[in-house]
Amino acid sequence: MFVMLLPLSDEVSVYKIGMLFVAIGLSVGVAAIYKNNLSNFNIRPDIKENCSLITNGIYKYIKHPMYNSVLVSMFGVLLLNFSIIEIVLYAILFINMLVKMFYEESLWLCESKEYILYSKKTKRLIPYVF
Repeated sequence: MFVMLLPLSDEVSVYKIGMLFVAIGLSVGVAAIYKNNLSNFNIRPDIKENCSLITNGIYKYIKHPMYNSVLVSMFGVLLLNFSIIEIVLYAILFINMLVKMFYEESLWLCESKEYILYSKKTKRLIPYVF
């Protein structure tokens, strides 16, 4: 993710649209932080002890708003610094996020019966779609 922030291209491809994606992604991240305790966030998708399932706020619409935030923001960065290297880096980031997301979901399924019901009502990354 940090490598994508480096200016790997000489020109900005789609500035306004890229910045719009960055702003939307950051907004989703702020909404997730607002509903969650900062101490619950972790780079590794392990479930921390004594944490509880959050099903309101942004979490009512998507199960993984922080993953959404990173992917949408970094898609904006991809548009700003469009190059083959950025596309490859974004693809690696996307696959990494999907692996983490499915791993985290498998942990929650073992941890909480409430998560099964929550999963049936809520999409992963894109409200009402996926």
